[in-house]
Amino acid sequence: MTIKEVEEKTGLTRSSIRFYEKEHLIDPKRDKHNRYRDYTETDAENLKKIAYLRTLGISIENIRKIISHEIELLEVIEKQYDMISNQMDALKTSQVICRKMINTGGLTYDNLNIEKFVPKVKDYWDSNHKLLKLDSINFMYIWGSVMSWSIITALTVLIALLAFPHLPEQIPIQWSHGTVTNEVGKIFIFAYPAACILIRFLLRPFIWKWLNDRFLCTDMICNYVTNCLCFTALTIQLITILYVNGFIKNIPIILTLEFVILIGILVIGFRHIDS
Repeated sequence: MTIKEVEEKTGLTRSSIRFYEKEHLIDPKRDKHNRYRDYTETDAENLKKIAYLRTLGISIENIRKIISHEIELLEVIEKQYDMISNQMDALKTSQVICRKMINTGGLTYDNLNIEKFVPKVKDYWDSNHKLLKLDSINFMYIWGSVMSWSIITALTVLIALLAFPHLPEQIPIQWSHGTVTNEVGKIFIFAYPAACILIRFLLRPFIWKWLNDRFLCTDMICNYVTNCLCFTALTIQLITILYVNGFIKNIPIILTLEFVILIGILVIGFRHIDS
């Protein structure tokens, strides 16, 4: 079958089919003569199964493990059921409390009495521990904010403007074992603020989609990753200037240390959200 025929048979869009193929969830053969993909009935059925599992909120990674028999489908479905049930219970509880608050006449922040709506306050905190735990990673919210991105981008612009007149005609952009392996014209120093803009407005949607397909991520995680990339651009810009002025020599070690720190904070954030 051609991809158009698969679209008609499954009801899925071409972009979805291509995406699942790119993720190696299906592997259509190619016609020996024209090299076009030749989808089989099995491919079409698998595409419907994959899309169906995605509508249930199951991640691409888990679907891949199900297909490769690393985990059982029923096991994943049971976990997903429990998670959805917990979410529904939490929403129902919140709905009941909101209704009580609405029905309370003259309610304001000043006269709000928590115990009137939640008699067992400690139990209520425990039942909402995931939400409250997000407050403990407030740094990730701050770091991923538009304000943080604006500051990082403004710094790259300012540094480029101040440094440009004093830079040599050629500046390094690539190193190997601490030695420069590639140089470009010094105008390239303005590529770093441009990179921050491109990362935020063009690359961010793809980062969000990639993370969400695998981890059902929050905007907080996506924004954190986006600003980390911008911060890396700022760091490379700054250490390039320091390098050409002889202040630092071992750039790979500095970049590796920064990468480890930023990834470490991200891992801590994921653990807080999942726990």
